[in-house]
Amino acid sequence: MCRVVDLRQAVLAKNDASAHELRAHLAARGTAVVNLLSSPGSGKTALLERELTAARERSVPVAALTADLATENDAARLARSGVPVKQVLTDGLCHLESGMLADHLDGWLPDDTRLLFVENVGNLVCPASYDLGETLRVTLASVTEGEDKPLKYPTAFGLAHLVVVTKTDIAQAVEFDEAAFRANVEQVNPGVEVVLTSARRGQGVGVLLDRAMAAVEGAPVHAPVMARQQPRHHGHPHADTVHTHADTLHTHAHPEATGTMAHTHP
Repeated sequence: MCRVVDLRQAVLAKNDASAHELRAHLAARGTAVVNLLSSPGSGKTALLERELTAARERSVPVAALTADLATENDAARLARSGVPVKQVLTDGLCHLESGMLADHLDGWLPDDTRLLFVENVGNLVCPASYDLGETLRVTLASVTEGEDKPLKYPTAFGLAHLVVVTKTDIAQAVEFDEAAFRANVEQVNPGVEVVLTSARRGQGVGVLLDRAMAAVEGAPVHAPVMARQQPRHHGHPHADTVHTHADTLHTHAHPEATGTMAHTHP
């Protein structure tokens, strides 16, 4: 058992080092990463398309990278926004890792990009343990998923800098209890902002972009209690989810999983 735990810690430590390097490199060029986590079918792609369109209309240089196990459907949808979009197929891997992200950005990410939105694999377990070098981690949940979602996935919600509720246009039909959801979020992540959105009706569209732009311009970002209570590797707050949620870590033999930063750093 000790050898298994050591392996998990080693995998995360390697990811943390790569994430720290990537974050520093992107910060030096004025780019911030927004890491979006959610369950499949949460409406993440629909909302992101609206946010990317809003960014283009405001002349904010943004790009998006979307990860899926298969198909390029999400990239095709996001490309309708008119901003640079790249699809990453993970071939069965249930999450992105910082080295993989760095490899995919090499030679692709436009030099003037201020914000890079990363649509992580639809999964609230595996991606929660991996720092991608993000400035802002956003966890989304639709009104159809149940008010207890934050309690069922405490790492995903507990380490979020922002929580977004989607599909509020059908909240009444599914009897979504907003107060109960907010209380459950507060239990795992005290003080985090909860934003209500509907991509269909336009409710809350642009708020995610506003929060991301504020972060890239140096505004303080919410500090989750869960992150503050855990030891930090290489200066990032997500490294130690393995200590309390070791069963969330999955390792796979994937050709890009151990990739390293390909850029020359200043």
